[in-house]
Amino acid sequence: MRVAGWTFQGNIPNVAKAVIIVAPHTSNWDFVIGAAAMLALDLDLRFLGKHTLFEGPLAPIMRALGGIPVDRSQPGSGVVDRMVELFAAEERLILALAPEGTRGRVTRWRTGFHSIAAGAGVPIVPVALDYGRRTIFLGPPIDAGDDLEDDLASLHTFFADATGRRPLAS
Repeated sequence: MRVAGWTFQGNIPNVAKAVIIVAPHTSNWDFVIGAAAMLALDLDLRFLGKHTLFEGPLAPIMRALGGIPVDRSQPGSGVVDRMVELFAAEERLILALAPEGTRGRVTRWRTGFHSIAAGAGVPIVPVALDYGRRTIFLGPPIDAGDDLEDDLASLHTFFADATGRRPLAS
């Protein structure tokens, strides 16, 4: 990461289980930077990714890196319940995902990350990829409370100054 000019600010909390949300997600390069950060921080994490990334020659690599495929064309497919069950079954689990659910511009984040964290009783850890400052900001953990809108407002404030690789899409 240092060779590429990236720095870290903040720390990953010392918890056995958490949901990490990474934003803004505007480019395929976010995965490359995220994977490099995972290795640099010596994190053993799982991540949710579009199911098509787990087809063909990339499939073994994606699974070896901790990927869990999600078919976004199947809303209500039980992803939240499956992830809550996975948290219950594992002694240690850090799950990373992009709350936008896509690289394009969105008017509202998908809220499955919040439902997973609340259902599993684990904190949400915000991580901002700021290409403008070439810094990965590791935020403090928050508990998924009963007020989704309040939690979203706090999280959006954390990410407000982060510049995506493709700023117009963030």
